Order: sequence, then C-alpha cells, then structure tokens
Amino acid sequence: MDLKHKTSNLTKLILFFFVDPQVRAGSRALYRPMSASVLSRPDGKTESSVAVMPQSPLTQVTLRGFQTSAISRDIDTAAKFIGAGAATVGVAGSGAGIGTVFGSLIIGYARNPSLKQQLFSYAILGFALSEAMGLFCLMVAFLILFAM
Repeated sequence: MDLKHKTSNLTKLILFFFVDPQVRAGSRALYRPMSASVLSRPDGKTESSVAVMPQSPLTQVTLRGFQTSAISRDIDTAAKFIGAGAATVGVAGSGAGIGTVFGSLIIGYARNPSLKQQLFSYAILGFALSEAMGLFCLMVAFLILFAM
C-alpha cells in the first residue's frame, strides 16, 4: 500500500467515528435557522433525509445554538435598546411628577399658609412615590440592557 491510500483510509476512519453524520453529509440544515428548516421541510420524507437529519429533540436543541442568524441577533439587540430607551422615558416622567408635586405644594401654601405642615408631609409622600416609580423604570431599563 502506498502512503496516499493509507491516508485516505485514515481520513475515512476519523470522519466515521469522530465527526457528526450531518457534517459528514454536508447538510445545509445545520447552517439555517430552525424556523427556516422546519418551514421548508418537504412533506414526504425519504430514507436518505431521515438518515441525514435525525429528528430527536436533543439533536434539535443542541443544533439550535448554531442556528441563530446575524439578522435575528441584530433584531434582538435593536429590540433590547428600544425597550431600554422606552423604560428610560419613565425616569423623565418621574421628574415631571416631582415638579408637579412641589408646584402644587407652593400653590397650596400660598392659598392657605396655616396648613404648611400637612401640605409638606403630603408633598414628601408624593415625592417619594414619584421617585420610586422613576427608580423602578431605571431598574427595568438596566435589567433589559444587562440581564437579557
């Protein structure tokens, strides 16, 4: 036997034992998103298609990590930033609420100075509630950005 024939047999042996059958067959289903694979699957299966693409759930879950397309990742990233921006708008609403609370405090004090202590306690309560909502919106924005 010459060296070329031995190398060829060794390559075949390595491919048979260590490489996934789908990679050996050159299946293009590995490179497409799962939704495209499912939607474009023919209705009638042949024996060769069953041998190339096993339908076990474990195989599909394992391959799903390789099937996320760049377009899908870009859409997910854009949705993440849009959601975080919308949650940040709530912080601006909190600032407007605080301004409204203290504006109402000044108007109420100007109308009836004898209720100063009671008006101030209500103003602090309104400030705390408005600030809590603003911090909640900020927390949601950071969760969207960094936890998802």
